[in-house]
Amino acid sequence: MDENQKWLKVIPQNIGPYLAGFADGEGSFNVSLRKRDDHTLGWQVVAMFNISQRDKTVLTLFKRHLGCGKLWQRKDGVWYYVVLNPTSIKERVVPFFVRFSFLSATKKTNFSIFREIVSMMATNGHLTQEGMKKIVLLREELNKGKGRKRKYTIDHYNNSLAENPQRLYAKAQPREKRLEKLGKI
Repeated sequence: MDENQKWLKVIPQNIGPYLAGFADGEGSFNVSLRKRDDHTLGWQVVAMFNISQRDKTVLTLFKRHLGCGKLWQRKDGVWYYVVLNPTSIKERVVPFFVRFSFLSATKKTNFSIFREIVSMMATNGHLTQEGMKKIVLLREELNKGKGRKRKYTIDHYNNSLAENPQRLYAKAQPREKRLEKLGKI
């Protein structure tokens, strides 16, 4: 265990497996695609770990022991624990679930796919057409089954390439230009 993962050693042995078991049943690993004109490939990849519950007690334990993420409450009283920060995903969420793994085959599979996508993002694989295509294909295998909702599917991604094959050579606009266009400057 390297210097950056000392925090894992101090997680109590009764807490780590409990949280992993809780996440096994209630947690979710997601990878979203967002259309973004300011990204060279036209898409942003967002990795996320989340859990929702009416009682925030266990969610507070996740936040405390992972040392990252946000807690928020919906109007209907449901609490959410969400980790979106790519560094936190890579340095906290993934190592936690490597150390305290899952029992269910489905969650193990989803975590393995999620981990591969996060690893590719950490090495900027999402910034190349080849890497992005692989991420989009892996994402199709993530959380397979009923109830999965996706705003953008693999077809949206593939069609965007067909619509604009030159997109790969486009330069991202500076932030000031984007804000100027939106009338915010």
